[in-house]
Amino acid sequence: MVALDSRSGRWGAAAAVLCVAAGGVGAPPAWAGEFTGAGVEHVANMPKPEALADSFNSDLAFSGDYAIGGNYGGFVIYDISEPERPEIVSEVVCPGGQGDVSVSGDLLYFSVDYPRATDECGAPSVSPTDADGFEGLRIFDISDKTAPEYVSAVRTDCGSHTNTLVPGADGESDVVYVSSYSPSERFAHCRPPHDKIAVIEVPHDAPEEAAVVDEPVFFPDGGEESTTGCHDITAYPERGLAAAACLGDGLLLDITDPLGPVVVERVRDANFAFWHSATFTNDASTVLFTDELGGGSAATCTEEIGPERGADAVYALDHGEDLPKLDFRSYYKLPRHQTETENCVAHNGSLIPVPGRDYFVQSWYQGGVSVIDLGDPDAPREIGHFDRGPWDPAQLATAGSWSAYYYNGHVYSSDIRHGLDVLRLTDPRLEAAEQSVMTEFNPQSQPAQAPTR
Repeated sequence: MVALDSRSGRWGAAAAVLCVAAGGVGAPPAWAGEFTGAGVEHVANMPKPEALADSFNSDLAFSGDYAIGGNYGGFVIYDISEPERPEIVSEVVCPGGQGDVSVSGDLLYFSVDYPRATDECGAPSVSPTDADGFEGLRIFDISDKTAPEYVSAVRTDCGSHTNTLVPGADGESDVVYVSSYSPSERFAHCRPPHDKIAVIEVPHDAPEEAAVVDEPVFFPDGGEESTTGCHDITAYPERGLAAAACLGDGLLLDITDPLGPVVVERVRDANFAFWHSATFTNDASTVLFTDELGGGSAATCTEEIGPERGADAVYALDHGEDLPKLDFRSYYKLPRHQTETENCVAHNGSLIPVPGRDYFVQSWYQGGVSVIDLGDPDAPREIGHFDRGPWDPAQLATAGSWSAYYYNGHVYSSDIRHGLDVLRLTDPRLEAAEQSVMTEFNPQSQPAQAPTR
């Protein structure tokens, strides 16, 4: 999502780390609206905890029986060992905006995209012109899920809008790609040209020593006019590939050396306003890019906007003898028009691990959650959906599903306002996915087909 005021630090109140034990889930709140769906059953909702209720929910990561939910004001750890009865294990109040999360064993990486006076959780917001202000990546120890501990932080230019985990080649460290954008000559740590990402190396045994080890320039020629950094990167470590969504450009990266990503292909699309994210099919024969037209806060799933903007773009990936090539094949847009009061556009999703097939589940903000058959890249089609209707039928308000990911038998949706939703897929074609087992899942660090039970 494009922050409406991404450089102002609007979460200004001082905050501290809170860890609370809580649990249980009842009926969806009275204001949840009507649930509609086909091929999808809504089985649980966990409202946001009070301490984070006024901040937007953002992305998700998974570790064992736990889901970690990012939030503009911190993060929440959920026990999902019983998916139909999720419980809040702990919550951490640590404002900084965006709150993108990745998990690696006992370590949690958390994106900070609004400047704070220091890197501590309780630090107040400051102007991006403040040379002492902090934006970047915070690191937490979550070995005790009931009491996460803040470890350290790494400053990165323009902050961290998103972060992508790539296992280090030595097996003893993590590599984290930090994406950020929107530079200005006025900003102390975010000046143009911002044509790069930050590469952070984190030693497993000494995460407090994490540091930026490289800042590779992806656009030595300046890129498209709208390219002022990258929004998100999805890595496919087992294939040595990554796909980067960089506002005006879509990139294919060679990450066989995780510390040295190299651009090998670059595509543009006249219908794309904001290259947002990407996902590979399991055999890496296809890449799906998303366009976040309107920055996530506009009603773009309308007849007026049409089917080719604010959509997914599907590219075939040719692994020829020369450099890989991306070949545009089709668009996918929600097959239902949404109202003018519902922000709706292509957003975060993941593969559904059905062996030999390419099924995808995706968030569309107030457009809900869509289940897509990508088997024919020329004609992707919806086979299921979940849509609870507008947050406010009378006026446009930012709400809806930020991320929807398949994990060990269920789809988990991080809803900006409603909290955590748990969905069960009822289409018989997807039953084989229930045999898939993951012990850890970062959707932006895409695994190969997971082992079966």
